[in-house]
Amino acid sequence: MSNFRSASIAALSSSFLAGLEQPAADAILAAAQIQRISAKSNISTEGCRATRLFLVQSGRARFYHLTKQGELVLLAWLVPGDVIGLVTIVKSPLCYMATAEAISDCEVLAWEHSVIRKLASLHPLLAENAFRISLGYLRTFIDRHAGLVTKSAEERLAETLVRLSDQSGQFHPEGIEIRATNDELSGLADISPFTASRVLNNWVRTGAVSKRRGRVLLLAPEALMMG
Repeated sequence: MSNFRSASIAALSSSFLAGLEQPAADAILAAAQIQRISAKSNISTEGCRATRLFLVQSGRARFYHLTKQGELVLLAWLVPGDVIGLVTIVKSPLCYMATAEAISDCEVLAWEHSVIRKLASLHPLLAENAFRISLGYLRTFIDRHAGLVTKSAEERLAETLVRLSDQSGQFHPEGIEIRATNDELSGLADISPFTASRVLNNWVRTGAVSKRRGRVLLLAPEALMMG
């Protein structure tokens, strides 16, 4: 077991531990193991038996589903504080429903199934937090599906950029920097890479964003939402 004192601020501030008294949070963190995951390696793999629950401490990961045709469907961006494998908290967990892959080198906290089950029994609020997080994911996917029917490509891409800026954006004097490629943005916005490139170029011309390889700088986020 790891020393909970090495846990990062991201772990302590995660919604997974929200509302817990400090001694309870300390005990939960102390029961975790620290794992370091190299970039392009899987943290969890779709279809495999869910044996561990993970909390991202540092780095970035992507959450995706592979279709039967081998096409990758990007579901979510994972950043410090996010939890992977919530299905592990139930008595008889199913398989992981999607794959979480490290985009950069990551450090995660990992709890074995038996350990997280015992902790959830001792601290019922932990299970409630897991349920709330799951409902949050469901709300995101409902909104995303509804957007396919009711919103334009520009609106979906604008909302994706604003959401990513809130989630993982880095503030600079001139704007908010988002580290994401056109392919990644198009996947999260449910549009084609060509459309994402076209829309981004239009925004560059209007001064709403600036762009360089693998990065987008939001200069005027409000202009995106108004467009």
